[in-house]
Parts: sequence; structure tokens; C-alpha cells
Amino acid sequence: MTPADLAATIKDSTVSVLKAHDLDASVVPETVTVERPRNPEHGDYSTNIAMQVAKKAGTNPRELAGWLVDELANNPEIASADVAGPGFINLRLGAAAQGSIITAVLDQAEDFGRLDIYANEKINLEFVSANPTGPIHLGGTRWAAVGDSLGRVLEAAGAEVVREYYFNDHGEQINRFARSLVAAAKGEPTPEDGYGGDYIKEIADAVVAKRPDALSGDAEVVEENFRADGVEMMFEHIKTSLHDFGTDFDVFFHENSLFESGAVDKSVQKLKDNGNLYEADGAWWLRSSNFGDDKDRVVIKSDGNHAYIAGDIAYVADKFDRGHTLAIYMLGADHHGYIARLRAAAAAMGYDPERVEVLIGQMVNLVRDGKAVRMSKRAGTVITLDDLVDAIGVDAARYSLVRSSVDSSLDIDLALWASQSSDNPVYYVQYGHARLCSIKRKAEDAGVTFDDADLSLLTHDKEGDLIRTLGEFPGVIESAATLREPHRVARYAEELAGVFHRFYDACQILPKAGEGKEPIHSARLALAVATRQVLANALGLLGVTAPERM
Repeated sequence: MTPADLAATIKDSTVSVLKAHDLDASVVPETVTVERPRNPEHGDYSTNIAMQVAKKAGTNPRELAGWLVDELANNPEIASADVAGPGFINLRLGAAAQGSIITAVLDQAEDFGRLDIYANEKINLEFVSANPTGPIHLGGTRWAAVGDSLGRVLEAAGAEVVREYYFNDHGEQINRFARSLVAAAKGEPTPEDGYGGDYIKEIADAVVAKRPDALSGDAEVVEENFRADGVEMMFEHIKTSLHDFGTDFDVFFHENSLFESGAVDKSVQKLKDNGNLYEADGAWWLRSSNFGDDKDRVVIKSDGNHAYIAGDIAYVADKFDRGHTLAIYMLGADHHGYIARLRAAAAAMGYDPERVEVLIGQMVNLVRDGKAVRMSKRAGTVITLDDLVDAIGVDAARYSLVRSSVDSSLDIDLALWASQSSDNPVYYVQYGHARLCSIKRKAEDAGVTFDDADLSLLTHDKEGDLIRTLGEFPGVIESAATLREPHRVARYAEELAGVFHRFYDACQILPKAGEGKEPIHSARLALAVATRQVLANALGLLGVTAPERM
């Protein structure tokens, strides 16, 4: 019986006893809260449902709690139920109920924890979307890890997820990139507004190698040569870095296509037609303040050129026109203003602004020996995804970026994350998985199996702690998905690894040398195999490997 199962049982029992006493059962919430008590002596789980609904139903909390305790005590999966304080209910599960959690894990394997709460959602998840003018910096790297993990979590919750990279290939930054390449190819200094770093010289040389006449012709032709080939080469490098990082995309959407296809002009005309675009001071303005933005936004400037938001308007419309039911944007720390304007753009175009979500990620810093690391070997001015992977590896890089809420800035201690010690969170979790794999191998050598294990034998406190922690995994996925917080999965994995290590220290899983096999060994092996499965499932949601040996 998982916490979700227990919550459903408590809900049904609450409805039943209220009806039995001719009280209003409609006050029972859709979801009942079930928690693990801080003090294990108070039971396996507790609920405040009686305190939550008693007054609304027409009784007092302790009286309702008493009725519920009597009702729940009749459930064979609940060993005991007691009233505490002003109306809390503390519960202990029976051995069979706890054993059912292990059975569920073993039966469902990699599907354990998966839900269907988003079964009807087709989510467009846009993340990274770095300009193709240089390698991915640390902020984009954080989104590469968090975005990919969030996509996995949402899929585990039942959603269809389309991972999308918005390729900014329209605008002045591309022109500056091209001019920087031309200068590097000519051996000239980087333009004042250009891009520096060894990678610019590498790409410039590659363009010349591919197109020996790249520097021939007038300035406009030369710049176009380097723009076309340079952007393509830069973007191929970005895609390769992301792939090697374990992050792949379903769609690479080119910003320029919105202008070339006429989608921007079509959106502008629609806004004019529905009255949400007006002319003033020679420019065309979006009535974004009517839809929650702090001010109206210029869409077409007085010189006739499109403002940046014109592409944003066409792009959000395109997302919904492709059949997505929810659009999630993952943007950098300097994009707070985009939250209101993107939702306003959707509303002005006739789409539900509640179906537009913007997540803002804070900055990442690398620290070595207590000092910030600021210079990249190749990019010069910024630390890149490749720099981080070179320093600590893919698994540690992904885990270090995912395990904290994106709402806060993050310092990554390179020495800590490169170490092979229990202080390194990813090493600690992966070591737990490897140890569990070792237990299974040793069990095979010892002839211990768990096919017919008597799980009711698992009555030790550390066994109970581990079983209940396994049972929380579906709830972790649900909260990580609904709150868009994949770091909850990482923190859960660390908790599970810790509970397992304490179980391992307290309980002899396999017979010692010279001892015979006992039923308890089969039961504990089943628990260990189930734990390995859930750890692997959690690491999989983070895009981190689950090694069998370390």
C-alpha cells in the first residue's frame, strides 16, 4: 500500500463515516494528505483529514478522528490506527500491506512510479535555445540538464512531451557573429561589438577550409559566406555538445522560418483584425496591458521593422496551432519580463494564457579551492558546457545542475563533484545502486532467490523505513511533475540511498559463509532488488547512469 493508496483508503473511509452519521460528505477534498511522522514512534503515516473537514461537516475533529480510527481498524492492511492531539490520526501498516509495495516494484519494474495524471496533455517544452553565436554557457547548461529531466518527469506522469530548441537565426546577433568570423579569418582584431574566444578562430578557419574563396568578393558577400557556413558549424557543435550531455531535441525550430513563411505577417494581421494591435507615434503596438502585462509593447517599429516580440507572437501561436495543449518556456535569469508578455501575446491571439508557463533559471558559478572559475579554455569570456563536462564528467554535471531548485543561484564545487566519496551526492547514489547490483550477484552465487519470498517477515524498523521510502516514489514523481521541480527526484534518490545504506548496516541480507539459507534472506533480497529498481528509475529520470560496478 503506497501513500497514494492509503490516501485513497482514508478518503473513502471519511466519506463513509460522514454519511453513516448523516453529515455532509461533500466537504471531503479530492486529495487527502498523508505524511510520514517525524517521530517513527508515532506510526508509519499520519493524516490531518479529521481536522481539515470536521467543522465543515458539522462535528469536531477528535470525534471524527475516533470514527475514522474505528473504520480504518477494520482494514486488514492497517495494523493499527490511533487518535493523537487535537485530531491527528497515526497509522501503522500491516506486513502484507508493506509487502505489496515490494511486489508492485518487482512487477512493474521500470514502470513503477509512472502515472497518468497528464495523459491528455501534449506539452511543448522549450529549453536551452541559446543563440548560435558561441558554445553553450553555464546558464544554458543548467537548462539542458533541468529541461531534459523535466521532460522525462512529465512523460513519467503521462504527458506527451515535445522537446524543442528555438534556433535564434534572425537578428543582429547573427550579423555580429558573422563579422567576428570575417575578422578572425583576415587576422584582424575582434570587432568592438563582436564575439571573442578561440572557437571563433577555429570556425573561421573551418569556413575557409570548406570554401577557399570565402574572403573573395565585396564585404556583403564575404559576410554572408561566413554567416551561412559559420552559423551551421556553430550549431552543429552545440547539438553535438548537447547530445554528448544526454540531451536531445525533437524539434529545432528556426526563428527565421517565422518571417520567411509569412507567419509573422499573418499574426500581425490577425491582431490588427481583432483590435489588439493599434497604431500610435508611427508604430504598431500590442495591447498587452489589457492582458496582464505592465505596458503595451511595440510590434512594428516606426521604421517599419519588426520588434523582437513580433517573432514571439507568431511562435506562441505556432506552438498551439501544432496541437500542443501546454507551452512551457525555460528562460534565463534576465528574462523575467517575458512571463507577462508571452502570456499576453497568447491571449491577444485568442489562446488561453493559462496554458503558457515560463520558468526562470538563475545563474550558475563554478568554484575551485573556494574561488570562482571565470575563464574558459576555448570560449574565453564564459564557462561552457564542455568545460563543466571536462572537469567533472557528464553524470556529475547533470546531477549537480538538477538537484537544486532553479529559483536559486548555484555554486558547483568542482573538487567535491569530481571526488569519489559519500560527500559527492551523485557518487553516493550511484554507489548505492552498484552495491545493490553486487548483492544480487552474490545472491545468485549463494543460490538465494526471492520468487516465493515471504515478505511478511520484513518487520525490522530499518526494513519498514526502506519499504515506505520505496512507496513514496510515485508521489515524488507527481509533485516533481506538477510543480515543474525535477530536483525533487534527485533529493529523493539521495534519501533512498541513505535509507538503504542504513538498512544494509542493520540487516544481514544474505547468509554468512557457512550459514544456510533462511526465508528472511529471500525476503531481504526481494527488498534489495526492489530498491535497486527504484534507484535506477530515479536516476533515469535525471538522465544519469546507474552503474552496476564502481
